[in-house]
Amino acid sequence: MSHPISVEDVAFSRFHRLLTLRSGGGSFVDGYVLSIIGIAMTQVSPALGLTTFWEGIIAASALIGIFFGGFFGGALTDRFGRKRIYFVGPTLFILCSLAQFWVQSGEMLFTLRFLSGIAIGIEYPVATAFLVEFLPKKSRGPCLATLTLLWFAGAATAYMVGEAIMQSGGADAWRYTLASTVVIGVLLFIIRLGTPESPRWLISKGRQQEAEVIIKQVYGPEFSLRNLPVQPASKHLSFKSLLHSGYGKRMVFVSLFWTCSVIPVFAVYAFAPKVLQALHLDGNWASLGSIAITLLFVVGCLIATKLVNVVGRRKLLLHSFLWSGLALLALGYLRDGSSAMILLMFGAYALFIGGAQVLQLVYPNEIFPTAIRAGAVGIGTSLSRIGAAVGTYLVPMSLDTIGIGHTMYIAAGITFVGLVVSWWLAPETNAMSLEDAASLSEARPGLSEKTAPLTRRSNI
Repeated sequence: MSHPISVEDVAFSRFHRLLTLRSGGGSFVDGYVLSIIGIAMTQVSPALGLTTFWEGIIAASALIGIFFGGFFGGALTDRFGRKRIYFVGPTLFILCSLAQFWVQSGEMLFTLRFLSGIAIGIEYPVATAFLVEFLPKKSRGPCLATLTLLWFAGAATAYMVGEAIMQSGGADAWRYTLASTVVIGVLLFIIRLGTPESPRWLISKGRQQEAEVIIKQVYGPEFSLRNLPVQPASKHLSFKSLLHSGYGKRMVFVSLFWTCSVIPVFAVYAFAPKVLQALHLDGNWASLGSIAITLLFVVGCLIATKLVNVVGRRKLLLHSFLWSGLALLALGYLRDGSSAMILLMFGAYALFIGGAQVLQLVYPNEIFPTAIRAGAVGIGTSLSRIGAAVGTYLVPMSLDTIGIGHTMYIAAGITFVGLVVSWWLAPETNAMSLEDAASLSEARPGLSEKTAPLTRRSNI
């Protein structure tokens, strides 16, 4: 009797393509929501009579909301299932966006954008857990990496749509700009209708019969539970108990590498013109440099998406941190160098950090079992946004007090911390089933030396 084919070895299908689009919508909205406020703020501030304090707190409100949304969204997704929580984010986007059209005060705008941030925070654990639990193993890395590209697509769309509305919308243009997210929320809600529950989650709750029905619907009548490799069901699993059983080290890895990869990126991305000005790039050099850096972030993520299955997760992450850290180090050392050299080093950083960026959603979804997968992604999302908020807040202060050279040295130091943490803790999960990738076993039959996790590491 032949061994049944695993659902992780099936071909990438129309269902998988649609599920990637359904889940990627959350990342798109994240980029859109975080970028649209910067465009509208030029009118928001005088219209609502905002003080400097309220301008800052409103700009950071979505990041604060993401922190809470990641924590609670992950826990709710693991407890109540992927399908139910899948519609919470789009619903909040729709309601909060509509309400922003009639906002009358800074306090009200802060509250609504805080709630939008909670919706974004919920999106990351539920959308990525949903996606990874259906995908073939060969498609996991590239599809999860694509979500990072969709963040940049959302940010770019926000700039284009926002500028168009602000140019033609009159005195209330800022209201239409902030409310424009409702369109994405409605589309996201509609496209997610009909998404089935994750069979892996159902099995983790002991609901095998329901899981079998969905497996047949998605993969065909010849498939059954025998074709789905999963962890045994347990009614006593909890996030806390699993962390104590050995997954705490993996949670430390995810939290630290994600945070170290996101702090310099948010700082550079948010203050590229100011940073370039501090490096003595003015006029056309600064404008073209900002555009080039943004484009190279996207190119770096595209290249990393292509390489994630070729070179493996661990090696891609180590090289990403190493070369991007060296680029930041060079920026600090060459702070008085030529404009061309400075842009070259900035471009190198944007290009090389792409590996760490795309792995932010790949690793936490692969190295934790179904029972706590969404919770782990939620915690990683929350802690990384603390780093993003701190980095964004401190960059202008750092430039004014210690100068651009030392600011770049600090950014390089943070990046090298990510390198050390990754060298110490990063497992290799390439070409492994989701069950094997999430297992704590150090060696299992059928795994090659190249793909064995945790203790069998390739050198840089």
